[in-house]
Amino acid sequence: MFQEFKQFAMKGNVVDLAIGVIIGAAFGKIVESLVADIIMPIIGLFGSVDFSNLYIVLKGTVPEGASLAEAKKAGVVLGYGNFITFAINFLIIAWALFLVVKGINQMRRKEEAAPSAPPPPPTRQEELLIEIRDALRK
Repeated sequence: MFQEFKQFAMKGNVVDLAIGVIIGAAFGKIVESLVADIIMPIIGLFGSVDFSNLYIVLKGTVPEGASLAEAKKAGVVLGYGNFITFAINFLIIAWALFLVVKGINQMRRKEEAAPSAPPPPPTRQEELLIEIRDALRK
């Protein structure tokens, strides 16, 4: 059973998937930093930088300027700011992955378009075997 599991785990697809997950996690951190450190400050020039504290009070009395955590303690709130941040992260990740897949597809098309080398001529032994096969067919 261990041998069977070892063969399964060492197949190319499983190893590729594991590498993809690890790279995806690292890529997620890069995108998270891009959004938090570059994009959000630019958006902040036009309004609130910290989307995480955006909310709507549904029930209760919440003091003006309270954070989302404080607002949740004081009443029922709909916190939509984190959703906006995660939606921006998702869109950036989706766009970046689209560009990566597009680049990979272009590279594959170039490889397919490249002419392959002609097959080598048959060796003397192969020629003799072909002659024997043809003679037997007659």
